[in-house]
Amino acid sequence: MASYQAPKEWEEWSGYLQAGLHGRLRWRLGVLLMGMLFAAGRRCVSSWLRAAGVSLDYQDYYYFLQSVGRVWRELGFRVLDLVLQRVLADQSRVLLVIDDSPTKRYGPKVEGAGFHHDPTPGRCSHPFCYGHVWVSLAVAVRHARWGTIALPIWSWLYVRQVNIGKLPETYGWTFQTKLVQAAELVQWAAARLIAAGKKVWAVADGAYGKRPFVRSVLALGVTLVGRLRKDAALRDVPKENQSPGRGRKRKYGVNAISLSKRAAHPRGWQQVVCTLYGREEIKTIKTFLATHPTFGGVIRVVIVREIEGAQYFYCTGPQATVREILEAYADRAAIEQVFHDVKEVWGSGEQQVRNLWANIAVWHLNLWMHTLVELWAWNRSPRKLVNRGDSPWDRRDRRPSQTDRRKALQASCLAEEFRVAGQATPFPRKIRTLFTRLLRIAV
Repeated sequence: MASYQAPKEWEEWSGYLQAGLHGRLRWRLGVLLMGMLFAAGRRCVSSWLRAAGVSLDYQDYYYFLQSVGRVWRELGFRVLDLVLQRVLADQSRVLLVIDDSPTKRYGPKVEGAGFHHDPTPGRCSHPFCYGHVWVSLAVAVRHARWGTIALPIWSWLYVRQVNIGKLPETYGWTFQTKLVQAAELVQWAAARLIAAGKKVWAVADGAYGKRPFVRSVLALGVTLVGRLRKDAALRDVPKENQSPGRGRKRKYGVNAISLSKRAAHPRGWQQVVCTLYGREEIKTIKTFLATHPTFGGVIRVVIVREIEGAQYFYCTGPQATVREILEAYADRAAIEQVFHDVKEVWGSGEQQVRNLWANIAVWHLNLWMHTLVELWAWNRSPRKLVNRGDSPWDRRDRRPSQTDRRKALQASCLAEEFRVAGQATPFPRKIRTLFTRLLRIAV
């Protein structure tokens, strides 16, 4: 088995995650994490084990993945605790991001896989793909230097109802819609964050603006931000001084509101300054209060004038400012970068495992590696994460990518190994210079 001397904080985080597993098996998690970090080529599980130097007992690690998959909720809570301690300690408001993404798989015996809508069909333009769909939750945090970064915590595996019968009955898997799964993820995170004294916001795209998700999230005391359809059934806010009559007090107004007509009207436009996608912009907007039956009360509506047409947003917090709403929805794009990184950098979907729990484990391990690497690099300077001296054509102010952070952590592990090896007898200067050159070549 290969031996890697990881940085002290990484060892502490790895040990904290291992504590959520059975005592007889937990030591294998640290080996897998190091194997994932140093794996090269196609990122299948065998690449992880090869990088970790696991040879004779490799089969035990495949069975170990099933154990990790069965406790993915509990381990996710531990990852959320690390995020709270590392980057959310001084923040009063936490933004949760919800979205779903598919991973293509191949073979008829991959448990939980089926045909799903493909949001990125590519050149073939086929509307469907065969594989898994993951309803994911991430915490979006604004970094002082690099803008908004999403830190993924959990993902629910969405299995279509027609595919439930193909799973063994011993799994006890029941059908849930994406809306119900997303609401449950928000519920888990909000309970932990509210207990820590945080104010919780959640943002999702228009597909999640439906009653099963919205009502469940609002019942938690979470403020929800999303996108509105232009034909949304909005009504005005009922008057406070309405004449008393029989029956309960009116919840929705009498007059219907047309978003298209409001966007076409030339009056009432204002300009606000927002920080969107890492840069400051001036947006032309209209904002007003309205009621909608899906939300069960008053919401704030924002209309943004764009070149390609008006865009419509809502917030269930009537007291929220336009800037807070637009910035929260713009920060939702950070989870799209997460999906790109976990597939391109960590190789999600390349792990050829067939068991349902093993599939859940490998997906979450990739998510958690993304989060842990971001936490490790959070307070480090750009010079320690990436050397752009070999790329004079590149911008020095561009934020380090997930690949840069991963390579920096690899270099830190190798440097720590060299430092520990040289504690007994210090190495000569020539050896240290040679090691530095080899380190640049290796990572």
